[in-house]
This record gives sequence, structure tokens and C-alpha cells, in this order.
Amino acid sequence: MNTKVKDNSLHNTLVYVKQHWQLYVFFLGPALLLTIVFRYIPMGGILIAFQKYNPFKGILGSEWVGLKYFKQFLSSPDFMQYLANTLKLSVFGLLWGFPMPIILALLLNRIASSKIKQKIQLVLYMPNFISVIVLCGMVRILLSVTGPFNMLLGTNINFLTIPAAFRPIYIISGIWQGAGWASIMYTAALSNASKELKEAAQIDGANIWQQIKAVEWPAIKDMVVIQFILQAGNIMSIGFEKAYALQSDMNLASSEIIATYVYKKGLLNGDYSYSTAVGLFNTIVNVILLIAVNKVVEKLNDGQGL
Repeated sequence: MNTKVKDNSLHNTLVYVKQHWQLYVFFLGPALLLTIVFRYIPMGGILIAFQKYNPFKGILGSEWVGLKYFKQFLSSPDFMQYLANTLKLSVFGLLWGFPMPIILALLLNRIASSKIKQKIQLVLYMPNFISVIVLCGMVRILLSVTGPFNMLLGTNINFLTIPAAFRPIYIISGIWQGAGWASIMYTAALSNASKELKEAAQIDGANIWQQIKAVEWPAIKDMVVIQFILQAGNIMSIGFEKAYALQSDMNLASSEIIATYVYKKGLLNGDYSYSTAVGLFNTIVNVILLIAVNKVVEKLNDGQGL
């Protein structure tokens, strides 16, 4: 009986696809083609990491050197510094930046007036549309010796020349730029929270924290877990643009990360094989972290930790 039901279901599905094949071609054609061209074909470039790549000979004609460049990077005296700077910048950014959109969404959800809420949301979303380079320019002006920040404090300090100040500057500016926009999905999820339960909790005398825990948190819990896995899995994927734009010769001890190192070695120095090996190492660490975080979250979920 079950086999017949499955056969009928499969037959009906095939008939439906046959009748509406144009829609599937329109949907899958361009998307599949773009994915193959821009995602899968470039993956062949990782072979460069195992070669002494010569642009004139190409990938097929270049000499194979195996793991030479991986060993060279791992044995480099600056390896631990670049790895530590990358991890510190991303981990601290995750710890401080990840909760902010959730907090903003919970605060916005408590605003009764829709007009006031829309105006606040507009102000919070605007920084997201500022490009990274423009943002870095604004940060440089604000923190320059003659900038507003020094005028407010009555000091004469160029903060971007202090290695210890680079990390807070990077993280705080990132939170300011992205937290408002990242709160959209949580705000949308909170709109599905039961208003009846919230009103009942208020009648029963529940305080704000109890209302959040009992009514609002369950509405966004799954989304929080998914976003945490995605962001934690991208810990090593810090783009070089912002770090490079805020770099100076004086703060390299804190600002030189793997991404900026790859950019300098690959594009500025033309050492394609070595930079590809470093980038591939970075990707492998990312994949390991993604799997590890996913397993941890699964265990926490099984134990009702999240």
C-alpha cells in the first residue's frame, strides 16, 4: 500500500514538473549557471597552493611542490601573531557584536507607537548603507589628532597609531554599522510572538525579563541559533578591506591579520602560490570551526541549553 502511494506521489510530481518545465528552467537555469561559473569553476584555483605557480605556464604546466607553502607559512615566525590577531578580532567581534541586534530587536518590540518605531529603525538601518571605505574615512577623521573625539576629551592622541586601540575601534565601528540592519530578521520573528501570551504575562505581573524569557525568546530562539552557527563558522572570514583601510605602520602588531597578509603577499608581491596556500589554510580552519560549533549547538539543544 505504501509503495503504491509513493509511486503515485512520484508520478504526480513528474507530471507537474513536465507541465510546468518552463518555470523550473527559468528558476534553475540562470541560478545554476551563475553558481557553477562563479562558485565551482574558481575552486580549481586552489591547485595553485600546491604548485610553484607560473602565470605563463598556467596551472597545468606549473611545477608541483606539494605542501611546501603550507609548511613555510606554519613555520613562519609571524604565523602565531597573524592567527592570534585574526581570532581575537573575530571572536571578540562575535561576543560583543552578536547580541546587539537581538537586544535592539527586543527593545524595538517594546515600542508601542509604530511611527516612533519606524523612525528609530530608519536611523538604526542607515549606517548599513555606508561603504566600508567611507566608514573607515569617517573613523580616521573622528579619531585624528584634531578630530572631534580628541576635542571632546581635551587630548592630542592619534588613536589609530595605538595597537591596543585598533581592536576596540574595529569592533565598535562594526557594531554601529551593522547591528541595526542585522536586527531586521529578529524584529520580523518577534512579530510572530503571541500577543495573547504577552498580555497574559503582563496581567499575571511578569516583569520585562520574564516576558522576554517566556514569550519573546521562544519566537526568535531558532533564528538566533542558526545565525550563531553561521557567524561562528565564519570566524576566520574577516574581509581585508576594513582592517587594511584602518591599518597604519604603528598598529600593525594588532591589525595585521591573515586576510591582509594574503592580500599583500598575493596581489602586492605577486606570490600567488604562497598566498593561495595561506588562504586555503584559513578556509580549512573555518570549515573545522563550523562543524565544531554546529556539534556544540546540537548538544546544547538536546540538553535544552538553547
